[in-house]
Amino acid sequence: MATAHARGTSALRVYLEMIKFEHSIFALPFAMIGMMWGSLTLHGSAWPGVEKFLLIVVAMVSCRSAAMAWNRIADREIDARNPRTKMRAIPAGLLTLRQSSIFFYGSCLIFFLAAFLLNPLAFYLSPIALGTTLFYSVTKRFTPLCHFVLGLSLGIAPAAAWIGATGTLHWAIVPITFGVLFWTAGFDLIYALQDEDFDRENGLRSMPETIGKVGALRLSRVCHLLAVGLLALGGYLVHAGPVYYGGVAFAAALLIYEQSLVKPDDLSRVNLAFFTLNGFVSIGVFVFALIDILIR
Repeated sequence: MATAHARGTSALRVYLEMIKFEHSIFALPFAMIGMMWGSLTLHGSAWPGVEKFLLIVVAMVSCRSAAMAWNRIADREIDARNPRTKMRAIPAGLLTLRQSSIFFYGSCLIFFLAAFLLNPLAFYLSPIALGTTLFYSVTKRFTPLCHFVLGLSLGIAPAAAWIGATGTLHWAIVPITFGVLFWTAGFDLIYALQDEDFDRENGLRSMPETIGKVGALRLSRVCHLLAVGLLALGGYLVHAGPVYYGGVAFAAALLIYEQSLVKPDDLSRVNLAFFTLNGFVSIGVFVFALIDILIR
């Protein structure tokens, strides 16, 4: 029996599932840190105003939504062959290609509009930001470095929010950008362990497919070590207080625990390591950064 396509308001849940809306929690808190640090550095106040705040959130969410929709569109045939992903919206028949494409183009339009309303620099750089996030979807077809491209697509969030809040870009935001890059690459390496055999059989590239589970886990640990150091360096460059460094230490403890959950021969706790703990990492660092600013 053919699966009925989602329609009308009932499709909202399917769209949110398609783009994994809840995963916005990974990059958005770091974007808020970039917004606060940028506004504080240039304007003396961490709060850029309601209008800029809302536009930054809309820009972040719409850019990520476009990227996730494009990923589902580009990977629809691959997803249909993978037992882990065959129930995603397009291969499962819950959304048509046309519906997904309309959602994608609509998200792009909203993103460009939000960037235009923020400031000229945000608008001029918006095609680069969107292009970076879209590029990830094709990298797994030709390079095992795809995890780092995904990391870059999330890592630009704090820099983009800095630009959105100030209309300028400052080198002080660079360390946290690379910190988020390596943090993301580290947890994506863990997540990719599940697809090592599928990737090899279907000609897809990933670090687990290239260097095996043991090597990928070691690389993931190096990435997370670099991430912690870069987050600390980012705080130093913007003159963050001790509370922020407490947040970095909190994130380091969570990442150590995350790494302890996954073994090459035991992937049963990958979802806990990937979804739950990394959500706490991003929210935790943001909360500590916010408290640090409030008590200055």
